[in-house]
Amino acid sequence: MFPEYRDLISRLKEEDANFKRLFKKHNDLDQELQTLETQDFNEKHIEIEKKKKEKLQLKDQLYSMLKERAAT
Repeated sequence: MFPEYRDLISRLKEEDANFKRLFKKHNDLDQELQTLETQDFNEKHIEIEKKKKEKLQLKDQLYSMLKERAAT
């Protein structure tokens, strides 16, 4: 995710507790989605879609934080 910000991501995970928390939550959701998608899709469709939306919102927040910090 965001390879152009790899160094900044590493730094923010060390310096910014909120960024670190959001980044971890995003990665956790990614892992949950990978697990859910290997199960019966019909049974898990609603849960998968909800988690995908949450993951996308987190990604948007992280990207905004990265752009803001990269500009300073």
